Amino acid sequence: MEFKIIKSPSPGTIDILMRRKGSLKGENPPCIDAIGLVQGRMIEMVVAADIAEKAVGVTVEDIRGSCPQNMILLAIFGDTASVESALAQIKQEAEGDKYS
Repeated sequence: MEFKIIKSPSPGTIDILMRRKGSLKGENPPCIDAIGLVQGRMIEMVVAADIAEKAVGVTVEDIRGSCPQNMILLAIFGDTASVESALAQIKQEAEGDKYS
């Protein structure tokens, strides 16, 4: 998996992600101080979304690529500390899975 974080995202960046999000909700997540991006295989993305939502108060959205049935990117929205914590938890649990 690949990980990136965008702190204080620009309105244009938020707009790009909102246009490509998988949910049908027309509203933005309540807090977008930071955006964590996680890219990987479908199975990894489902597990990563579960880990992030259980770890801290963040909003997770799947971001559609060029092939709508494939979810390969997650956007994790929240305050900076929560997004950093969610990414750290995903990385920690993903590392643990390598040796299971």
